[in-house]
Amino acid sequence: MCGIAGYTKKSTYHDEDLISTIHATQAHRGPDHQGTWQDDLWVLLHQRLSIIDLDTSANQPMVKDDWVIIFNGEIYNYRSIRERLVSKYGISFHTQSDTEVLLELYRLKGMESLQEIRGMFSFAIYNTKSQDLMLVRDPYGIKPLFYKAGNDGFSFASELKTLTKFPDFDRQINMNAVVAAINYLWIPGNKSLFTRIKKVPAGHYVHINREGKEVVKSYYQLPTQIVNLSEEEAIVKLEMTLSQSVQRHLVADVPVSALLSGGIDSSLIVSMATDSTALSSYSIGINEEDKKVEQMPDDARYARQLAQQLGLDHHEIFISPEITKELPHMVYHLDEPIGDPAAINTYLISKAARDHGCKVLLSGMGADELFFGYRRQKAICHAQRYQKIPAIMRSIIRQTANGLPVRMGGFGVKPVRWAQRFLSFADYPTSYAYMRSYSYYDESSMRQLFHPDIENEYQQLVLRHDQLFHSAYKHDLVNQMCHTDIHMFMQGLNLTYSDRASMAASVELRVPFIDQEVVELAMSLPGSLKYKRQVQKYLLKKAAENHLPDQIIYRPKASFGAPIRRWISGPLNEMTNDLLSSENIKNRAIFNPDFVENIIKEDKKGRRDYAYQIYQLLTLELWFRQFLD
Repeated sequence: MCGIAGYTKKSTYHDEDLISTIHATQAHRGPDHQGTWQDDLWVLLHQRLSIIDLDTSANQPMVKDDWVIIFNGEIYNYRSIRERLVSKYGISFHTQSDTEVLLELYRLKGMESLQEIRGMFSFAIYNTKSQDLMLVRDPYGIKPLFYKAGNDGFSFASELKTLTKFPDFDRQINMNAVVAAINYLWIPGNKSLFTRIKKVPAGHYVHINREGKEVVKSYYQLPTQIVNLSEEEAIVKLEMTLSQSVQRHLVADVPVSALLSGGIDSSLIVSMATDSTALSSYSIGINEEDKKVEQMPDDARYARQLAQQLGLDHHEIFISPEITKELPHMVYHLDEPIGDPAAINTYLISKAARDHGCKVLLSGMGADELFFGYRRQKAICHAQRYQKIPAIMRSIIRQTANGLPVRMGGFGVKPVRWAQRFLSFADYPTSYAYMRSYSYYDESSMRQLFHPDIENEYQQLVLRHDQLFHSAYKHDLVNQMCHTDIHMFMQGLNLTYSDRASMAASVELRVPFIDQEVVELAMSLPGSLKYKRQVQKYLLKKAAENHLPDQIIYRPKASFGAPIRRWISGPLNEMTNDLLSSENIKNRAIFNPDFVENIIKEDKKGRRDYAYQIYQLLTLELWFRQFLD
């Protein structure tokens, strides 16, 4: 796991100070070595976190004959590819690294090589003769890659903040991305908050020729064909495929540890991993006062129980309100305003792991998207039945629920919170209802929140979501939601914050569920095997029965979150009053200060739950101050 960056030479900004600045900006991604290569056209830079082949000969940029590569990620099947390249083609290798294997495979097969590799990656490969450069990002966007093109040259980097370090950087804000960030709490697709900066889309490559012209093309599309398997056959195949993925994800020349939440996903990954290696594990603990407001289950108890059963060296990190002082630091490292405090958990675990000498953590991320594990997914199924209730009855239900408080006497009232959330989208058509199930404003509220007219931007969001929702599995609602989540929620939020937060602590986070073979198998299974007899993740739970006790498999779902409602009403109260004051909101000229003031008041009184909306407004204002002002 590393950081990469590069740019075409322009006399207006090319100098050694810029090279040093880029290395310093991404040093947390690669504290073990920083390398630079350049010719008369390109400068390529690499920051290395040594995990496979720790020898200095594997440092990057790696140069071999007419080729130069800078690589961020891991190729988990590199050993078998290497053996084939040696035996079949007689290729000689000078290192034991996966980087050299990737370079040689690409040199042999070009873009066809991407069909053979299994891993997470973003890389740049350059031919010094043709002076063509290729930027490539893995099929599901596990590893980030930003780029900027224009008359002032082409530049790219693992982190957005790096591209802002170039002299005369154009800081024009993309209002479409601002609207998306407020609506979802994250930014989907290939946009960023800066108009000039884009992301290389997942499963795509960008070809830049010597004249600086870029062409963006897709090399991977997720298959959506359902395969006819019996339940028993599907269980066996899933268990085998996931186990093989876990074994691949253990490939490293440093010890591998695990993030263990106590839920089925991370627990299953850890259990399968311990079949072949000893692990240390890390989990988050929440104090009792915070649990009271959030009404959070005790995840840590299940993690401790499994760790003891498997003989793990287990570490529990308690999250305290003091961590809110680190919010500006987190916003900086996340590169984008992400209103999900789960990023803080990931950072704390990664930092603790790094303090114990760990460079690699396994995660259970991805299972909810693939196997129908989110409550909001099940809620959409219930919404279809709810819509059959007479309209007058639904109106009474909605008025009653919205009149109840979400917090009383310092205790959160979770059933009311959930009911109000469900009723905020239950009456809409399915596609829009699903978008609303993980967005935080309806169309009317969005118009009231924003000071400028954002009707067009909002309608673009709705249209893109609707097109994606209806693009596959038209007669399988469960898989429609899973497919949408893979492209929206998983790529836009979960993989984004997990990479940034873990790499902020110089730790590589690996995600065995988001392996190409696992994902393609999961999305070839009918929704009836994922949601059966009101049991979510049905097939995954059946596959887990050979590895985990029932009390972990069939326990109530808990989110990997932080006590944000407690923080907003407590330790973040002063920051909220300051950053989101009417004067500051008015000066920013993006939001309606009266609307912002009203949601803060409603939340403080416990009438409505606006904690996530307030948290995202905070992170956005902090982002503006760090990246714009």
